[in-house]
Amino acid sequence: MRSILISLSFMLLVLTAKSQKWQPGYFYDIKGTKNAGFIRVDPRGKGPIKDEGFIEYKEDDKAASIRLSASDVRSFVAGRDSFIVAMAPRDGWAKYEMDFVKVVVDAPIRLFEAQGSVGGSRGFGVEPGIGIGGGSGGFGGGFGGGISIPIGGGGRGSTKTVYFYGANTAEMKPVTNENFIDIMSEIMGDEPDVVEKIQTKKFTLNSMDKLIVYFRQASKK
Repeated sequence: MRSILISLSFMLLVLTAKSQKWQPGYFYDIKGTKNAGFIRVDPRGKGPIKDEGFIEYKEDDKAASIRLSASDVRSFVAGRDSFIVAMAPRDGWAKYEMDFVKVVVDAPIRLFEAQGSVGGSRGFGVEPGIGIGGGSGGFGGGFGGGISIPIGGGGRGSTKTVYFYGANTAEMKPVTNENFIDIMSEIMGDEPDVVEKIQTKKFTLNSMDKLIVYFRQASKK
């Protein structure tokens, strides 16, 4: 039992260390200008603006870092993961009123992932957000695997992974058990084998993480 606890503690430390690392990437500011450099996704401490998630950015290894609030950024890529700014109720899925969501599948209807707070009087509701399109000010490449990082400065306490779908964050709606088959079949419609497994319930909302891995593997063939 003790060895298992030690192993779990080590894995948690590794994941925490990874989330604190500087990763090569870039962000688009509110004017649509691309800024390349290094990004730290989950920095410690307080952000520049109350009730907004934030990231840290530096132009190169020797440059001083700056903290960028969600309202300073349209979108960003860190390592292989891409994120977009979204609005949410304070007692909903996010710790902040404005925070970031990860783009898991980039399709006409996108799949978004967030680390939601467990509990809250309104559950995981989403308010109209900031719609981000492609092109100038979009997020381009960078979609892929990588660890799931709870974003936004400081700890989030008790959290769980929640998923949303929509053409952009302004249209985000939660993926539920009731709409899972229809929505995920449409999002992953380019891979018939994946769609077949969704519709025959080989994958469900509870196994979304495994479905995403399977879809990415199928997309590479």
